Amino acid sequence: MSATEYSVVSRSQHETLVQAAYQHRGYEAEEAASAARMCSEASWNGIRTHNALKALHLDELFGSGGGGCEPGAQIDVLETRFPSVQKWNANKKLGQAVACEAMETCIKLADEYGTGTVAVDNAFHYLWGGGYVMDAAKRGYIAYTNCTSTLAEVVPFFGKFPTLGTNPHSWGFPTTDAVGYPVVIDWATSEIAMGKVEQYKREKKKLEQPFGVDKDGNPTDDPFEVVALQPFGRHKGYGLGLLIELYGAAIGGSLPTLRGRADEADGSGEKTTSTFFFQVTHPEAISSGDFSNGRSQAENITSVVKDILGHGNESCMLPGTIEANAAKLSEEAGGLLFTEAEMDGFLELAEECNVDPTMWNRSRLPTFSA
Repeated sequence: MSATEYSVVSRSQHETLVQAAYQHRGYEAEEAASAARMCSEASWNGIRTHNALKALHLDELFGSGGGGCEPGAQIDVLETRFPSVQKWNANKKLGQAVACEAMETCIKLADEYGTGTVAVDNAFHYLWGGGYVMDAAKRGYIAYTNCTSTLAEVVPFFGKFPTLGTNPHSWGFPTTDAVGYPVVIDWATSEIAMGKVEQYKREKKKLEQPFGVDKDGNPTDDPFEVVALQPFGRHKGYGLGLLIELYGAAIGGSLPTLRGRADEADGSGEKTTSTFFFQVTHPEAISSGDFSNGRSQAENITSVVKDILGHGNESCMLPGTIEANAAKLSEEAGGLLFTEAEMDGFLELAEECNVDPTMWNRSRLPTFSA
């Protein structure tokens, strides 16, 4: 496989532009900075599907440009009788800013109570869930989050009509001592992303499998016929996607088929926003203190991982390895790695936001091949 040449952009240059782009759309400096930081984290860890260009495009379609997100909105913390749990009304605040604050709150609660939970209603999508749990896991916590996606694009198992979101789950586990990086399990509950369908349309390629369904509900591998997506793993992915819809319903979310579609919901009284669920556990809180051969909890985790990856399984990959390897490449390159097409997108963004576009001229930036 031939190497791809990337332009190398420093995190500070990237975040300056992304923050300016969000502020250009009316967002306040603090929330724009949170979004810019999480976009950098996605690019640093090789998550190209949820980088700044994707985030700003989503904001244009469904956020500040579509009425699903309110720049400058403030979070209302609602009353609860449970000290380790907080309930928030995000009031359509920028999703990344809400998610960053929610995870920090969960960590504080976990430090005090052993576990902390934040449930968020009236939210706008936070994009890469893996970034939030990875950060918590690097700091020594067990973390989990899920969210209901902006749109319902997935059919139930054996279904014909999309009534579920792609609804991602994200887990982070503190295994840095054991393997050098956190185990991060982060996936949507559809076979593929709808963005991949669009990519295959552009390339005039068939999907690898009938990951979608056509207008009649028949499975298809023709991207031009796909109107909705199949759940991954048949009934198993369906169950996980359904679970998030039920979390959302319990928090305060409304009908998934109207989510993100304010024009269709107009006058119905139904919400069209997403919900978030965050939970952090302090490892000490779940320790029995009784580990084989006198091992500590950290030593026991290391031993379990070694056993799983032993017995001829040494070449197997742990979840989080791809992100860790991408981070190593970013470290080696000395910055964030962007393709030519992505650089063109950033150049357009700089011109739109009155940020010096010459800083985004590829000829002025170092390159890196990988």
